[in-house]
Amino acid sequence: MRFLYSLAWSLALPFVILRLWLRGKQEPGYRQHISERLGWYQAIDTQKFIWVHAVSAGETRAAEPIIRALLQAYPQHHILLTHMTPIGRSTGQSLFANVADRVTQTFIPYDINWMIRRFLRHFKPTICVLIETEVWPNLIAQCKAASIPVTLVNARLSDRSLKKALRLSRLILPAAQAIDYVAAQSGPDAERLRALGVRELCVTGNMKFDVTPPPLMAERGAKLRAYFGQRPVFICASTREGEEALIVDAFMRLQLPRALLIITPRHPQRFEQVAALLSQHQLRLVRRSTLDLNQEELPIPPDTQVFLGDSMGEMYMYYAASDLAFVGGSLVPLGGHNLIEAFAMSRPVITGPHTFNFSEITEQAINADCAQRASDADNVMQRAQALLDDSVKRQAMGTQAHAFFLQHQGATDRTMRAIEKFIT
Repeated sequence: MRFLYSLAWSLALPFVILRLWLRGKQEPGYRQHISERLGWYQAIDTQKFIWVHAVSAGETRAAEPIIRALLQAYPQHHILLTHMTPIGRSTGQSLFANVADRVTQTFIPYDINWMIRRFLRHFKPTICVLIETEVWPNLIAQCKAASIPVTLVNARLSDRSLKKALRLSRLILPAAQAIDYVAAQSGPDAERLRALGVRELCVTGNMKFDVTPPPLMAERGAKLRAYFGQRPVFICASTREGEEALIVDAFMRLQLPRALLIITPRHPQRFEQVAALLSQHQLRLVRRSTLDLNQEELPIPPDTQVFLGDSMGEMYMYYAASDLAFVGGSLVPLGGHNLIEAFAMSRPVITGPHTFNFSEITEQAINADCAQRASDADNVMQRAQALLDDSVKRQAMGTQAHAFFLQHQGATDRTMRAIEKFIT
């Protein structure tokens, strides 16, 4: 089965590269460093590398606590941080700018045997640390052949993903069984990973609870909020394709009085698309990209209806500037996004019906009264209006949200103890 998988990858490679080039029209980063995706790298000084693979921005942010812990615990090692997306790479550059001399970033090659072998021979990592959901058959097989231990940390697996994996059981199960150790986010995640054949695992919690919000973001959020005035502010964060139209339609139907709506699309290539959607609805719009927060006064007219967060790396700022948050990916069947950044900023959350990627944390948050589940976009706006009108309830939920955030910290230390035996 792995032979057929490898053959399919090889046959598809020209089309994959073409897709990279076409996608680069919207995101130029996809046209950069293409040689790295094919297993070719510039010469480097000989280092002892701990390899951490974080696909995109979310995984990179999740990896921040353990990368900093590894740098502190193993001063003789450097971190090799690999990605699949340009936004993941730029997120890493921003997060680790102060330790850039000890963090080497690159794109991971495609999961083709000879490319992975070239990568491993070039960097010679002492361990592979995969973040969250990455199970690549050839990557794991080549690591095993090179006697490089493979760990999967902050691991999560939804019921839907498990069913998909079991349909490819002859390919996925041997890869999962070859992983040396898994540190799962939750008990249900651990049980689903066991169903894939993972032998050695423990439950460590979610490392995203250990990410410290940058003080600068809170300060900038407070400044931004001051320019919004006294009106209530509702953020729809990390929205995905199809959600903005639902949100805008519901916002206009229910006409939240005086409320300012912030929309922050999950992916930067969709900023212009969402801006066009808002313009088509003739909503009075201000874009983050047009503002300089260093100005004494920001040109945000009081009749502005929507503030478009068309920037990356400022989510904490947007939460700080808001009273209440909806977290996207949950109005459409994409499984939702994590609520943790909102909780870190003491913001209560409304989520949609589709949260299978973060089911346990979402249910715990609802039970802790720091989150609410809405059935559809209209219900999101109805719940938002009720909470914006009830400052006592909203503030109590915000206090609970921050307490929930603090209660779940400590996953990084538990993960370090789980994988330290594999680091040489």
